[in-house]
Amino acid sequence: MIKPSTFSIVAYDPASRAWGIAVASKFPAVGAVVPWAEAGAGAVATQSHANTTFGPEGLSMMRSGQSAEATLEALLDRDEGRELRQVGMVDAHGRPATFTGDDCFAWAGGTTGDHFAVQGNILVGPQVVEAMAETFQISTGDLPDRLLAALQAGDQAGGDRRGRQSAAILAVKAGAGYAGFNDRWVDYRVDDSTDPVPQLVDLVAVHKLYFGESEPEDKLRIEAEVLVALKRMMAAEGLYAGTPDDAWDDPTRRALRQFVGNENFEDRTDFDTRQIDRPVFEFLQKRFGK
Repeated sequence: MIKPSTFSIVAYDPASRAWGIAVASKFPAVGAVVPWAEAGAGAVATQSHANTTFGPEGLSMMRSGQSAEATLEALLDRDEGRELRQVGMVDAHGRPATFTGDDCFAWAGGTTGDHFAVQGNILVGPQVVEAMAETFQISTGDLPDRLLAALQAGDQAGGDRRGRQSAAILAVKAGAGYAGFNDRWVDYRVDDSTDPVPQLVDLVAVHKLYFGESEPEDKLRIEAEVLVALKRMMAAEGLYAGTPDDAWDDPTRRALRQFVGNENFEDRTDFDTRQIDRPVFEFLQKRFGK
């Protein structure tokens, strides 16, 4: 049986009440196998001859109030293949647990710290896990940022000794999914690549561009030179036929709605207050500016 020989981190952020996993492997589509998470329940990484039932069953048990340690012990007790398994968990309160079976291929092992667990198998050595744990503890930013920083550190420390193929990140937070309808905050995968971790970092950067939200001081008024620049971009795209001046009128409003709609930036443009988030304006300038 092909196994996800993998390095991963599962973690909890108490400040934002978010849970997540970042994982990479010399294995196709590792994100379809290893990561499981649910807001208010916890997160699970199941790998090395992965028993994928550990994902939904583990989340169900932690949702009911069991600790990660008790959940992991219960799952392993009824698993005849336990010595082939490697698992990391954090529960609803961020308590971590990790397990590496005796029959996992070397180098294999894991560690836990405050609100996180790191584990890996068929690695170049323990330095992969050590680098991930250290980086997560000293990193800043939101939970996806910190998970990616840890994953990059593991990758740069050598990662899977067989090479690179796929990577994934899954982070959940109540109401953080699209339009607030679910808890799937960040969910991206690179399924088959010779260098998946940097590509995963790029995908999350794209996510932040489209779904992030600027602070008030990082919003631009759609007036003066900002409005002129937008009109020039819209004219170049055939969406605006008027003069590229700083006048705000109905044709300008209609053209701008179509322009930002075409680029999926409606949520980062406020037509009532006539404001656009600076990162979006800079992106549009880079792509459409002449």
